[in-house]
Amino acid sequence: MRISIFRHLYASAPLMLILATLGWGSNTIAGRLAVGEVSPMMLIFLRWGFVVLLIAAISGRAMMAEWGIIRKKVKWIFLMGGCGLSLFNALFYMAAHSTSAINLGIIQSIMPAMILVGSFFLFGSRINKMQMVGVALTFVGCIVVITKGSIDYVLLLAFSSGDLLMLVACLFYAGYSLGLKNRPDVSGIVMMGYFSIAAFIMTIPLVITELLIVGLRAPTHQGWGIILYIAIMPSFLSQIFFMRGVDLVGPSSAGLYANLVPIFSAFLAAVILNESFSMYHLFAMSIVFAGIAIFEYQKRLHA
Repeated sequence: MRISIFRHLYASAPLMLILATLGWGSNTIAGRLAVGEVSPMMLIFLRWGFVVLLIAAISGRAMMAEWGIIRKKVKWIFLMGGCGLSLFNALFYMAAHSTSAINLGIIQSIMPAMILVGSFFLFGSRINKMQMVGVALTFVGCIVVITKGSIDYVLLLAFSSGDLLMLVACLFYAGYSLGLKNRPDVSGIVMMGYFSIAAFIMTIPLVITELLIVGLRAPTHQGWGIILYIAIMPSFLSQIFFMRGVDLVGPSSAGLYANLVPIFSAFLAAVILNESFSMYHLFAMSIVFAGIAIFEYQKRLHA
């Protein structure tokens, strides 16, 4: 009976995709909770270490079986794992020290627009006028968040370093997403396993740099709990759930659920962290969602 229930749940694309985006949305909360509990580079070092162990335990044999294909793309894997995962996470958790979880979630939502623009310049993908309007709106929404909806912040150049770091982090992840166009023909879990190994190795120089410049902060008891949660939920289970959702409904439909990430981030930040949800947050989120809706609709219209 229980097995039948789990099979039914695993066959539900909306449930799988909602759980995936809920996990990713909760990562912003975990990032904020980690402040003072573990240093950022130590966090990503241990995070990817745990993810490597998890995937190796589950799919180690499959990874070894696909090594013949993977070894031809080792440089590409290290570039993807290093820039797309390690550096994105490093900047993400550094940003969490000086901005709110709500801001992290909203700024993160402009990545689809960055990917669309990147596809235009790198692969010659067509962008029509309405898609350009959609992209422009998402960037306007991001600017509203960074400036807190006030022109004074622009005139005084009084931007939060955390907001700017998150914006740069999004560029790295958008580059990672574009790089997936050249992924080898292996299963998603195997690809994630090798990316995780690359990300883990690439965090070693980051940890050493942190040690030499500011010093490492070993995890507290709460810090270990946060690291384990990040490794298991947003890093591992969310990936599994999302890949299952893609299998069930395809990448285009599954990608639309990514728009739930800032909503979950904002809700969890208000409930767990008691962060205030200001009017400029609502305004920015509305603009971003309008932009995403326009270019997603146009993409489907011309598919």
